[in-house]
Amino acid sequence: MTPKLIDPFARAINYLRVSVTDRCDFRCVYCMAENMTFLPKKELLTLEELDRMCSTFIGLGVEKLRITGGEPLVRKGIMTFFQSMTRHLESGALKELTLTTNGSQLERYADDLYAAGVRRVNVSLDTLDEDKFARVTRWGRLPQVLRGIDAAQNAGLRVKINAVALKDFNEDELFALTQWCASRDMDLTFIEVMPMGDLGNEDRVGQYWSLKDVRKQLADHYTVTDLAERSGGPARYVRLEETKQKIGFITPLSHNFCESCNRVRMTCTGELYLCLGQEDMADLRPPLRDHPNDDAPLIEAIHKAIGIKPKGHDFDYSRQRADGQVSRHMSHTGG
Repeated sequence: MTPKLIDPFARAINYLRVSVTDRCDFRCVYCMAENMTFLPKKELLTLEELDRMCSTFIGLGVEKLRITGGEPLVRKGIMTFFQSMTRHLESGALKELTLTTNGSQLERYADDLYAAGVRRVNVSLDTLDEDKFARVTRWGRLPQVLRGIDAAQNAGLRVKINAVALKDFNEDELFALTQWCASRDMDLTFIEVMPMGDLGNEDRVGQYWSLKDVRKQLADHYTVTDLAERSGGPARYVRLEETKQKIGFITPLSHNFCESCNRVRMTCTGELYLCLGQEDMADLRPPLRDHPNDDAPLIEAIHKAIGIKPKGHDFDYSRQRADGQVSRHMSHTGG
């Protein structure tokens, strides 16, 4: 058997997040510049190449595959890729196939996703206020997203809401978001804003709302119970006893979660990033394309890349500046 993927710190890598496109129909202020220059289509891995790449990782022990973007569902023909991954779910090699989406295309694709074996989706939604939603997404339309969430739930998909905690933006919606998710039987995860991309006019330090404060506010209104369970990602969870819902916290700034990192991220061009908050990267496209009938060079390149996975990131706002910032936009690496 080919050896499984173990990094230099004895962490087993069994979770791959794959960006299938850098394009999106929104321009969220913490993710993209408004006037983005997107990659030429010839640089993107084809859907067949994405299949081969993901299948190779699954053969090396990856059990959870999350599809991201940009917005993954805007890529032409993307459902054929989801359908091709179904065989790994049926064989038992892949335990979970899921995606992170802005929700804009769920009304169209929810039933097809369920048929392909997807059972959970994460929907990024930072506000329930239509005007604020238009402002933070620049191009987004809240009613379209809400219809998508309805369609996903009607199709049988379990929906989790991801909300980026933004100071002076959605602080006043903490309890409204929580109650809305509870009323829809949806879990909710809060994420601290990260110093990624060309900040331009976006002040990451000014946007930063510590999830320590979020948790404290929740604890002032609810009975909060810590949960030991993990979903395979970086979130730590609590249960609100009054609503019985699960609340997650992804805290790269206020609480570094790197010691248990089990994941790597691949871009739509085949660049493998070993850490969201570091520039370490291995380009897997050459061994993929240069050896179309031989996976051995690709497998060797993957093992070599895992061998340089860093211990953790260096994100830090404590000195009132965005230390540890990385140059690429979140949309480039994949949500």
